[in-house]
Amino acid sequence: MKLLRVVLNILWLITGGIWLSLGYLVFGVVACIFIITIPAGVASFRMASYALWPFGRTVVRKSGAGVGSGLMNVVWFLVAGLWLALGHIVTAAVQAITIIGLPLAWANLKMIPVTCFPFGKTIVPDASAQVVPAP
Repeated sequence: MKLLRVVLNILWLITGGIWLSLGYLVFGVVACIFIITIPAGVASFRMASYALWPFGRTVVRKSGAGVGSGLMNVVWFLVAGLWLALGHIVTAAVQAITIIGLPLAWANLKMIPVTCFPFGKTIVPDASAQVVPAP
């Protein structure tokens, strides 16, 4: 199973992972320009890592995420989430052209909810996929 994850991650990297990750990095740098949006920049950098090498990791909800996460999700969606989600949709459409690309396209579509609303969630290895307690 580990070999399959590595193969899928390499295919992902070649067929869209690099440019998706660069999109997250660009939005992260822009978000870090203003003090109030630094948390969005940190979330963007976290998502860039996930967009670069997604297989073998999953997104789980943090317990205890409150109103602040909800408000930041709204700001994130309006500023970056919608545009990054469109990038995932375009990449998924291109990947779905081939049979080999279908699992990659599906993974792209599965990333859209966390792309649009990353606050209150964390990325963990698949083996430990559970609700993460608040710190």
